[in-house]
Amino acid sequence: MKRTLYIAGGFTLAFLMQSNLQAQNTQPKDTTMNRTVVVEQEYNPDILDASKVNVLPKVEEPTVSKKEVEYATTFFPATSIPADLMRPYVGTEVQPGSKPGYIRAGYGNYGNLDLLANYLFRLSGRDKLNVRFQMDGMDGKLTMPEADTKWNAYYYRTRANIDYIHQFNKVDFNIAANFGLSNFNLSPVQPGKQKFTSGDFHLGVKSTDENYPIQFEAETNLMMYNRQNNNTFFFNDKVGETQVHTKGLISGAISDEQSINIGLDMRNLIYNKDLKLADDLQVYENRTALALNPYYKLSSDSWNLRAGANVDLSFGSGKSFRVSPDITAQYIFSDSYVLYAQATGGKLVNDFRRLETICPYALPAAPILDTYEQLNAAIGFKASPYPGLWINLYGGYQDLKDDFFEVQEETFVNYDPSLAGDGQEGNSSSPVTAHQYLNLEFSNANNFYAGMKISYEYKDLIALSAAGTYRNWDAKEKYSLYMKPACEINFSADFRPITELNINLGYDYIGRTKVEGIKAAAVSDLHAGASYNVFKGVSVYARINNILNKKYQYYLGYPTEGLNFLGGLSFSF
Repeated sequence: MKRTLYIAGGFTLAFLMQSNLQAQNTQPKDTTMNRTVVVEQEYNPDILDASKVNVLPKVEEPTVSKKEVEYATTFFPATSIPADLMRPYVGTEVQPGSKPGYIRAGYGNYGNLDLLANYLFRLSGRDKLNVRFQMDGMDGKLTMPEADTKWNAYYYRTRANIDYIHQFNKVDFNIAANFGLSNFNLSPVQPGKQKFTSGDFHLGVKSTDENYPIQFEAETNLMMYNRQNNNTFFFNDKVGETQVHTKGLISGAISDEQSINIGLDMRNLIYNKDLKLADDLQVYENRTALALNPYYKLSSDSWNLRAGANVDLSFGSGKSFRVSPDITAQYIFSDSYVLYAQATGGKLVNDFRRLETICPYALPAAPILDTYEQLNAAIGFKASPYPGLWINLYGGYQDLKDDFFEVQEETFVNYDPSLAGDGQEGNSSSPVTAHQYLNLEFSNANNFYAGMKISYEYKDLIALSAAGTYRNWDAKEKYSLYMKPACEINFSADFRPITELNINLGYDYIGRTKVEGIKAAAVSDLHAGASYNVFKGVSVYARINNILNKKYQYYLGYPTEGLNFLGGLSFSF
């Protein structure tokens, strides 16, 4: 009954609000026809790896050859919420000509649910409207990691979106509205439920005439977010966040290959209530974060160079002034060999949306700071010695200020019968009851990393990839490294023996960092999936995760599903 109510409620909210996370409208720099590329999904049930890490080094892989426009579109990012309950599906944007409508529906054990509906209205040659609804979730019994007890867990996440774009002769105009709802319960030792409600309104413009020496992009977003519960042991109150997020970029061409660019990113965050701790410190502070990004860019047959800086100003919270580099260099030789290096950084604003991405189960009882990546420096070599084969080697160093980490804390409160239920059982015979909650704290951290990736593709018949990354972490607070990845290994194989059938096999491994002789269980997920086009516009798909039935955690103290599957139908029209 609970599941039915959530599904019905999700659909009702979607049609009332007509909003969701903004559909990604990536646009190539070619002709006016190419500018009509919008989100038209060719769905393939390949599931992304989702390691639950706050901030990991990102190494920009170089692009060697100019190929036909093809965009990777992730409907939920790699930090899918939560990673182990709602695995994201991957789509690929294609040129216009595909059918504008798509519906997908799937169900599995643990109550795993997958619903998606998307329709693109081509109102005219210059006007397009995309409407989208998506709902993922689960409702099943999970085994707690520290004790052989069952938890009746549920987690439902609903997103709806309406996105409109009009193409003027020299400018694209975009307007969108988005709505999100997350409903879930907390673990038996962390009593209560949680609900996140979000909505935002987007306006954006972008120049499209490349004959002009000046190019520009600008957008503004009014974003609202409400957390229903904020640690009932300390506050027992709702908190709403209102954010005005403004972004801009202006580029001036020096020549056909060179340009001077200035980027701006400003966030104004306001909270409707003060949540103060015993020492009068506020958990969430009103603040303004302003980031300026001036840089020089060179793109030639042999060189891709970007040289600039990230200048970050903060008003109302945190360090008021920080600077980090924004430098990338790629040298291409023999057509398919690349040497590359980078030194980047910048601020990561920890607003409510990012807190949900980092750990939705957390009930912060400490001041929330913004994370700053002071430096992410790397060097690498990428080569293609044989057609379809790519080898990428890289290594680097990352320095983080005020990096998040999860802490399981305990508090003692007077017994309250209202806290019982949903697996939260108090001890009514005692006036004082111990309860745990998941807190978020901060520590400076750094890591050296090295990795390798090998991939091979042969036509549309086979695609293989294997990657491994090793990290050596250090932090001011050693216990902050407990859930950090020390070693990551990923393998994926896609086979298409016939046109209608696609088969995928993959394995994800995340070894955790040992802290004072203790190490969390490694993530070990062997998974397989397949999709088959039964009729024109009708496909069936199935996916099996955690085939080895391993026990591990993406979030501290929270279990994952055992062997689980999901299957369903998709329709394009």
